[in-house]
Amino acid sequence: QVQVVESGGGLVQPGGSLRLSCAASGSRFIFYVMGWYRQAPGKQRELVATITNGGSTNYADSVKGRFTVSRDNPKNTVYLQMNSLKPEDTAVYYCYAEQLGVGSWGQGTQVTVSS
Repeated sequence: QVQVVESGGGLVQPGGSLRLSCAASGSRFIFYVMGWYRQAPGKQRELVATITNGGSTNYADSVKGRFTVSRDNPKNTVYLQMNSLKPEDTAVYYCYAEQLGVGSWGQGTQVTVSS
């Protein structure tokens, strides 16, 4: 059974940085797509950034130039480096890992941007 576990959330001031990590395990198949989504209170879950095992990336317009997604394929781990954080980045961030067309989600990690 696939397990997806995030870490690295917390409280940060506007303009600050945080790095999220996520490890996927429990399968011998490669995770083709890994990435991050977020959900703010009262809003739908939205894409933040994804990366394929070949290194192709996709970002939400709202985070382009501020966030960077990367991954370590042998470790089935994906990272999200978040810089120049804004209060509107406050949300629960969920890791996503997809293989053979099936996606798995982590439990989420809270990111709060506030002074």
